[in-house]
Amino acid sequence: MKRLFVLILILTILLGLPAGQTSASPASQELNPNPPEQPVKLIFIHHSTGENWLTDGYGDLGRTLDANNYFVSDTNYGWGPNDIGDRTDIPDWLEWFRSADTPRYLNALLNESGQHSNYTRSLRDPGGTNTIILFKSCFPNSNLDGSPDDPPGDYADYTVSGAKYVYNELLRFFATRPDLLFVVITAPPVSDPTFAANARAFNLWLMYDWLAENDYPHNNVVVFDFYNVLTGPDHHHRYWNGDIQHTFTPGRDTLSYPSDDDHPSPAGSRKATEEFVPLLNIFYHRWQAGSAQLPPAELPPLSSGEETGEALPSGLIADFETIGTSGWVAYRDETTASRIVCGPRSDAAHAGNSALQIEFDIPAQTWSTCELPFDSPQNWSVGQGIGFYLRSSRQGLPYNLLLFSGTDEEWATYLVYTETPAGSQNDWTYVEFAWSDFARADWEANGGAPFETPERVYALAFGFDGLEEDNNVGALWIDDIRLIGADQPPAEESEAQGGADSGGSLPCLGSLLLPLCFAVLLWAGRRK
Repeated sequence: MKRLFVLILILTILLGLPAGQTSASPASQELNPNPPEQPVKLIFIHHSTGENWLTDGYGDLGRTLDANNYFVSDTNYGWGPNDIGDRTDIPDWLEWFRSADTPRYLNALLNESGQHSNYTRSLRDPGGTNTIILFKSCFPNSNLDGSPDDPPGDYADYTVSGAKYVYNELLRFFATRPDLLFVVITAPPVSDPTFAANARAFNLWLMYDWLAENDYPHNNVVVFDFYNVLTGPDHHHRYWNGDIQHTFTPGRDTLSYPSDDDHPSPAGSRKATEEFVPLLNIFYHRWQAGSAQLPPAELPPLSSGEETGEALPSGLIADFETIGTSGWVAYRDETTASRIVCGPRSDAAHAGNSALQIEFDIPAQTWSTCELPFDSPQNWSVGQGIGFYLRSSRQGLPYNLLLFSGTDEEWATYLVYTETPAGSQNDWTYVEFAWSDFARADWEANGGAPFETPERVYALAFGFDGLEEDNNVGALWIDDIRLIGADQPPAEESEAQGGADSGGSLPCLGSLLLPLCFAVLLWAGRRK
């Protein structure tokens, strides 16, 4: 037994794994902890803990990044389209990076150059867009329910499984933007030990298993274990003696740097700054080394194309905040007593402040539409269909969605007959229709023909027909109309993807010696 203990001790020293601790380093290439040679634009998505961390005299992260040649901007409460800055819990990252609104949010993130916290910024704006995105949830997100070993689930919630699901989904978007460096900052710990083991297990999963389990092929996603750094004076995630060190003592999983509440203290925040910034330099240089041939981190400006007739690179047709706020026209069969009123209203919205409201009373055997004509034909071929959010005065309310296409001389009408889905009378519901769902109107030539000209769309409309023997009466609210799939460009292929690891993998020496560990332990067991 004594011999077994000695062998374990020797192998532990060789691996650099202090008892009860772990270490990680991407030793496959030389680590460079030095600042970038030229200013690099960076944006940090955060709330109060991040604000404290950035603030001069508290966490000093802002001015330390500034001293390391990072031009820092940030978001906070109330920031961005739809006030997305208000939402930074783990499930909210799906709205940021895996929703129909992702193109708008990313466009705003990449072009943000303002400060929403109090920190020194001495560098001049170097121009261009942000190329590094830091994002962090606040400490309540360390209270994850479930069990430490729970596998990824199939929906987002505040459990170990739900959190793993979220981060797995994020990789599907991050893979489409290898020209951007995404830095996951783990949520800080809390003082209550109830869910501490779950928090520790989840953050270890992010560090060591997340990218590997997904066979993630790029080097544009990294993790900084902010949580670990704050759980003990001897707990670290840092560059140390030429290597990346990630150490902790099992069982010490709660906040060791409290303030009046679970916000990390100035001492804990400054410790995190000292450990994080050299790591960020390493992450940046490693990413750049594998990204020399990648496209620049730029998005086309958001545009409805209503004046130019060009394609919609963002996929956004109308959000009723900046696009689609005017031009809607109500048409009805004027030989009847049909009634329709439509236009953007500010008293109901899925996101932002406004949505399209349509109120109608359509007698039997007649019709009405709420139409948005364009000054020139729109090229919607970048999408696979149309999606939008909907609320209604009742479930099962019949309506149709119309597209007008063809030529300048002759328009053709294509439509989908449908009805409001279950639940839409109580809450906003997302619906979408593929181009294959649209067919040529029966009253026109070639009735029933498929819609095959999304590159020439002259108008979009919502239509309402009277019922067979009664009036069709109700109200509809529409928000955030966009092209399906336009927010998911194909992943860029690169010939320079070497070194694609997360900063959380075992060093090469450790990888080679692990089989030796098991062999020696087996030999020792046989010698007992």
